[in-house]
Amino acid sequence: MADQKTDKNGVSGKSSGLITDFDPPKPPKRNKYAFACAILASMTSVLLGYDIGVMSGAQKFIQRDLHCNDTQIEIMVGILNLYSLVGSAAAGRTSDWIGRRYTIVFAGAIFFTGAILMGFATNYAFLMVGRFVAGIGVGYALMIAPVYTAEVSPASARGFLTSFPEVFINAGIMFGYVSNYAFSKQPLHLGWRLMLGIGAIPSIILAVGVLGMPESPRWLVMQGRLGDAKIVLDKTSDTLEESKLRLADIKHAAGIPEDCNDDIVQVTKRSHGEGVWKEMFIHPTPTVRHILIAAFGIHFFQQASGIDAVVLYSPRIFDKAGIVHDTPQLVATIAVGFVKTMFILVATFFLDKIGRRPLLISSIAGMVVSLMTLGIALTVIDHSDHKVPWAIAVCIAMVLAYVAFFSIGMGPITWVYSSEIFPLRLRAQGCSIGVAINRTTSGVLTMTFITLYKAISIGGAFLLFAGIAAAGCMFFYTLYPETQGKNLEEVEQLFGTFFRWRSRQAELDRKKEAQMVANKAQD
Repeated sequence: MADQKTDKNGVSGKSSGLITDFDPPKPPKRNKYAFACAILASMTSVLLGYDIGVMSGAQKFIQRDLHCNDTQIEIMVGILNLYSLVGSAAAGRTSDWIGRRYTIVFAGAIFFTGAILMGFATNYAFLMVGRFVAGIGVGYALMIAPVYTAEVSPASARGFLTSFPEVFINAGIMFGYVSNYAFSKQPLHLGWRLMLGIGAIPSIILAVGVLGMPESPRWLVMQGRLGDAKIVLDKTSDTLEESKLRLADIKHAAGIPEDCNDDIVQVTKRSHGEGVWKEMFIHPTPTVRHILIAAFGIHFFQQASGIDAVVLYSPRIFDKAGIVHDTPQLVATIAVGFVKTMFILVATFFLDKIGRRPLLISSIAGMVVSLMTLGIALTVIDHSDHKVPWAIAVCIAMVLAYVAFFSIGMGPITWVYSSEIFPLRLRAQGCSIGVAINRTTSGVLTMTFITLYKAISIGGAFLLFAGIAAAGCMFFYTLYPETQGKNLEEVEQLFGTFFRWRSRQAELDRKKEAQMVANKAQD
């Protein structure tokens, strides 16, 4: 007999018993306030993206105007990444001291100054001073954007929102490529200066937009401002119940009693990062050790697999593939930026549906195949006395495939993962070191790429990158747990199992060996 059911007006009727008679649970709506905060914070990443994109095309005009050699060019292109170490090293302590929001303002102001200096540079030395200042601003921006976004995001959308820095890096790269094309017809002495100087505009927009952002609720709790933190959490959580749970978790992590309901409390437990370095590097627990290896490893492999070499030197790569004129090179480079941007937008919608781990492993596997094919095609062209149309087409297709695979996983997940796996007490400094590793690897790679491909050929360079990416694939498969849908304070519990198992196994082996020695002594 069919079951009785009642409609929304209280009228009873018979149910057919079909699954269609029951309303499926509706997914939670996107939190618009958290969404807006994430967009504003992530705009800082445009600074790095624009510099990468614009320098890709501007370098050839700078070389012609300032009469630089290839070594000077590769140092100029890549050294911003090493300069950014100053900013990323200082950003952790700065953000713990003045707050996440004002650190974003500080990053924008520094980059603005650097862009103006580069735009007015009269010689190579002056240009390098501008690169140094801009690099510090980039270091600050790269560290603070994912940290702030992770700390204001509800768990249901944290992957989506925390991937925004990578989205804006790609948007910046795209703007840089378009700027190259737009100003390429200007007089030689003016065109590249306009390309670099126009990068100051995003900094101004950022400084105005950040005025509407709240401070990170986790930073507010670490300062004892529980009342202010509760207001922000109520706005950035999907429900009031989630807001209360998030506040309780943060209070626990900060060492504040759960029953404390005062708006302002005194917090003395490492409120400004004291003791963090010792806990991370001198006496790390198995959990912290696993987190450090995972966070630092993903930053290393993201850059060591060659992404910045492809993006920064794409005109040279296309030149080696047989596209020798400036305009076609710049058009092909814009295609790289377009594909990279489109696929990162696709990735943002799958991070909280598919999960971090499947996307990451699929992404780097695709990168391995693309890099191997690109390396083989470039080698064929390098050893041919005439144009090889099919190989040129393969090169273009593989460059586009490589950046597409990078953008659906490796690109955004690096920032998502490293910003969400650190415990609150270690987050600012841990992310700061991750950015330092990221920029150091990128700097070394981009400052030596021309020298590398001259030494082992352009095809050999990409086969080397393919090997590094393959090693990264095994690394991720072995050590990376899934963090999808977990609160930031719950994520910590996923780590350390591997190292705890190794410790227990070593202890069992020692006991077994001691027992064998004892048995021999009795015999």
